Amino acid sequence: MTKVVYEGWMVRYGRRKIGKSFIHMRYFVLETRLLAYYKKQPTDNMVPLQSLVIDGNCRVEDRGLKTQQGHMVYVLCVYNKKEKHQRMMMAAYNIQDALNWKEKIEFVIDQQHGLATGNGNSTFVSRDLGMDIDRNASSSSHERNPEDEEENNSNLPRRTTIGNGPPDSVLDWTRDQLSPRKHWRLVRCQNGLRIFEELPRADRLPRSYSKAMKAVGVVDATSAAIFELIMSMDGTRFEWDCSFQYGNLVEEVDGHTAVLYQRLQLEWCSRIVWPRDLCYVRYWRHNDDGSYVVLFQSREHPNCGPQPGFVRAHMESGGFKISPLKPRNTRPRTQVQHLMQIDLRGWFVGYFPSFQQHCLLHMLSSVAGIRELFSQTDEIHTAPRIPIMVSMTSDSVSSEKEQKTQEISIQPGVSLDQVFTDNTHPLILDEDSDEEEDNHILDAEEEGSTTTTGNNNTQTDMDVETSDSFDTSCFSGNLRRDDDENSRDCWRLPDGNNFKVRSENFFKDKSKIPAGKYVMEIVAVDWLKNATRMDNVARRSGCAAQVASERGLFSFVINLQIPGSTHYSLVFYYVKKQLEPGSLLQRFVDGDDEFRNSRFKLIPSVTKGSWIVRQSVGSTPCLLGKAVDCTYVRGEKYLEIDVDIGSSAVANGVLGLVFGVLTSLVVDMAFLIQAVSPDELPERLIGAVRIAHAELSSAVVADLGDNPLEE
Repeated sequence: MTKVVYEGWMVRYGRRKIGKSFIHMRYFVLETRLLAYYKKQPTDNMVPLQSLVIDGNCRVEDRGLKTQQGHMVYVLCVYNKKEKHQRMMMAAYNIQDALNWKEKIEFVIDQQHGLATGNGNSTFVSRDLGMDIDRNASSSSHERNPEDEEENNSNLPRRTTIGNGPPDSVLDWTRDQLSPRKHWRLVRCQNGLRIFEELPRADRLPRSYSKAMKAVGVVDATSAAIFELIMSMDGTRFEWDCSFQYGNLVEEVDGHTAVLYQRLQLEWCSRIVWPRDLCYVRYWRHNDDGSYVVLFQSREHPNCGPQPGFVRAHMESGGFKISPLKPRNTRPRTQVQHLMQIDLRGWFVGYFPSFQQHCLLHMLSSVAGIRELFSQTDEIHTAPRIPIMVSMTSDSVSSEKEQKTQEISIQPGVSLDQVFTDNTHPLILDEDSDEEEDNHILDAEEEGSTTTTGNNNTQTDMDVETSDSFDTSCFSGNLRRDDDENSRDCWRLPDGNNFKVRSENFFKDKSKIPAGKYVMEIVAVDWLKNATRMDNVARRSGCAAQVASERGLFSFVINLQIPGSTHYSLVFYYVKKQLEPGSLLQRFVDGDDEFRNSRFKLIPSVTKGSWIVRQSVGSTPCLLGKAVDCTYVRGEKYLEIDVDIGSSAVANGVLGLVFGVLTSLVVDMAFLIQAVSPDELPERLIGAVRIAHAELSSAVVADLGDNPLEE
């Protein structure tokens, strides 16, 4: 009987034949001689989608960060050195998960290598001969092809991770021989940081006007969590980097190297000093001692020319070094070094040298921002997925008016995928796909490679998602759908990954993951009013629920009842072909009211609105059945939930505040069934909706046949 060494959910990605990319969650299982993955957590005699035999010839290759549909995943490639076509790709949203899998797979390879050696097997494997290897060197700093290098160099460590290494032009200031301590002088202590200045070296003249400075601080968090925070270029960066305005991905060179564009928020005489921007190459690596290195250096790029209204600064060297320290009182501790050597350029620098130093200290203070963010937020101590980066489109020819509009629309806390909606696509997390995997073409990294499954069938290394599509053109509601971010009095569909739900390991580590794909599809929204409270609105002839029932579809109707002198109802219609027998959703639909009240959950979010409204509404998930009165109406082909917001004094008070500024708000709402046992994890959203700048005057009188409101 085989022994399971490690198992859990990981990411698979690729593209369809029509060219559209996708990402799936798959359940990977590592046994003593086999790595396989399934669409669901496997049961007895379940055949895997793909499998790979693990022996002493296998290698684990670090492919670094891969941008897929605007999201970033950490990619591993497991392959057989002797059989090059036998390989398997897997990815994770956070680095720690990927490193854990890499360690476990290497452990199995070690075991198989030991068995082969003990049995006198002549199969070639590279050997660790105790050579004097720099353990602080990057595991991704080798430039040759892994197969060629191993054949020609018997001294190579067997588990070397392959990468292209840093670009030649990027100075690695973290190497001791390049930046010894004697060339740094402490100039001040500020915000709990030590600020150092580079001393002039007699053997090397300064390359420019600017001096290098670095800040050193200690953060109570793991090095992996800090690394993932630093790699972000979305709205979360506003929470710790006061010099960040926004940034874009210009080009992804490889898994460890990318060209980025960034605008700086320097706040120095903004009326007379033009803002600065940067185009630079970023390289990162993970060292064997657990530390991370992120290096920056300016780089010209044809797709990132000078931008109107900005002065292009030049960063000669910069980046972060993130080194783990010994824990104190069981809390993780990490030393963070942030170095910058930048020439801000422009006439103002020559007349006011203090401008350069002030802005440099402003940028270095981000280390203090990271420290305070982790000290004040418990949730971030669990390693999050690598945040979104938005692909850059050339805006060199855009007008100043368009640029000003873009700048004004970016607010702290709003991710860039909401600002540049034309450059992103929703991420598909498909855990329940029932289709085969032969309907897709290979991703560029995997073209020409296939793996053999346990039943000796050859398949491509791709996945497909469940087909639950139906014609939505027959559905309509009186509140219109408009996907234009600037439209008013309408509804839109938000990205499911904006919401966090319980992961498969929630009951072990309280971790949450992006929700991903919705279980049901929203087809219509009604905005109704009446003299009395409106119950069981799904019974109305011609509404979306009745149309779905006529077509044999099942509807999940949510009726948010808003009390007042005039009663309003905001009704959401979610539709699915049929309920899956035994699923959590089916148990909820056919369960009793006590079960439903204990499980029905709302995740709210005010994406646009005043600070006081944001704080009042919050974004904490809420069990609606325990907070307000919910009435459940089970029809033949639908379930309606009437949520009486006025039944709670607290909710009614918040509602009064929100109603006063309703036309200025953009509100997201996601609905799901709460998981309370490991077999119900991970959680999945039933659906979500975004209501943008709703107008009370646009509500229509509901014809329920009982006391309608006369217009």
